Amino acid sequence: MIMEEMDLSREVADEEIRKLIDAQIIQCSKENYIPIEERHRLSRELFFDIRKLGILQELIEDDSITEIMVNGVEHIFIERNGKIQEWDQNFASKEKLSDVIQQIVAECNRVVNEASPIVDARLENGARVNVILPPVALNGPILTIRRFADTAITMERLIEWNSLTGEMAEYLGKLVKAKYNIFISGGTGSGKTTFLNALTAYIPADERIITIEDSAELKVQGIPNLVQLETRNANVEGCIPITIRDLIKASLRQRPDRIVIGEVRGAECIDLLSAMNTGHDGSLSTGHGNSARDMISRLETMVLMGMDIPMAAIEKQIASAIDIFVHLGRMRDKSRKVLEITEVLGYEKGEIKLNSLYRYEESLNSKRGGLCGTWRKMGELKNIEKLKSTGLL
Repeated sequence: MIMEEMDLSREVADEEIRKLIDAQIIQCSKENYIPIEERHRLSRELFFDIRKLGILQELIEDDSITEIMVNGVEHIFIERNGKIQEWDQNFASKEKLSDVIQQIVAECNRVVNEASPIVDARLENGARVNVILPPVALNGPILTIRRFADTAITMERLIEWNSLTGEMAEYLGKLVKAKYNIFISGGTGSGKTTFLNALTAYIPADERIITIEDSAELKVQGIPNLVQLETRNANVEGCIPITIRDLIKASLRQRPDRIVIGEVRGAECIDLLSAMNTGHDGSLSTGHGNSARDMISRLETMVLMGMDIPMAAIEKQIASAIDIFVHLGRMRDKSRKVLEITEVLGYEKGEIKLNSLYRYEESLNSKRGGLCGTWRKMGELKNIEKLKSTGLL
C-alpha cells in the first residue's frame, strides 16, 4: 500500500515516506486499535524496511555494537563490549536479506551474485562489510559488518584505554615524523586499522599522502594534500578489476611523500616493499601475523605469490624496506594492546636481525579472566640516521 502511493518517478524525501507510513498506520488503527508505542515501533520498522537496512538498522545505529554477523536468515549475532551474543530478531525471508545485501553493495558500485559470490563493501558511516552468497555459503547469505567509531580514535584515546603508554606513543610519533617505514602486525580484531589511523596523525601536514585500501576505512585527519584510493572488483558490465597492485603502481606516478596501505594480503607485498625501497620513506601498512618474526615469514610467502626469486633476495628486500614492526594483540579480557615494538637491524648471515625496543609482559599476578601486566623497554634504537637527519635526536 505504501509503495503504491509513492511517486517512484522522482526522488522521494525521507519525511514524505514517514508521513505516508504514519497515515497508513493511523488508517489501520481506526479499524483495529493500535497502542501509541506500537505505532511508533511499526513506523520505525517500516521506514527502515523502505529506506534503510531493515532490522539491521537498529544495530547499525547502536554505538555499543562493534560487529554484526548475519548467518543466513535465522541467526544474527552481535559483538558488544567484546562479547558475542545472539540477537533475538531475524529476517522474515531469504529475499529480504538478499535485498538488504544488494542495497549495501549497490551503494559502493559493486556487484555480488552467484557468479561472483564474495565481495567487500562499506556503509555510509564507514563500517566494513563482507558478503558471501550461496553456493559458496551453505547456510544462506552471510553478511558481516564491522562498525568503526564515527570519529577517528586518536593515540590519546588508546593511551586512556591502556593499549600502550604515553612514552611509547611519543616514541612512535617521532619515528613517524622521521619517516621510518612502519609495519603493523596482529591477529583478526587486534586493532590494526585503528592503530594505523592513529599513527597517521603524526604525519606532518605539509606532506602529500596517498592511502590505498580494499575498502576505504582510514580516516586520516589534518592532511590537506590527501588522495584516497580504493580497489574495484570486476563486474558483469565489463569493468576490469583494479587491484591494490594496480593502485600502488599508479600512486608512484602521483608524487606521494608517503604511501599508506590498509593491509597487504598477497602479491601486492612486492610493490609495497619496492615503494619503501625507492624513496617513499615513512610509508605505513598492516598485515596478519602472530609476532614480528612471524610477520616476516608471512611477508616472504606473499612475495613468493607474485614472484619466484631466491629467499635470500626476498629477506634482503624486507630488511632494507621495513624499519619498525609494531605488533598488536587482543587479550583474553578483550582489551587490545601493543605487545611489541621491534626494530629491523638488517640482513646478516642468512637471517633478518631484529632488535626488541618495547615489550608487554604479563604479570604473574594475573588472575583467570583478568589481566595484569606492564610494558618494558628492552633496548635502544640502533638505526638513528633518520632521527638525526630530521633534527629529532
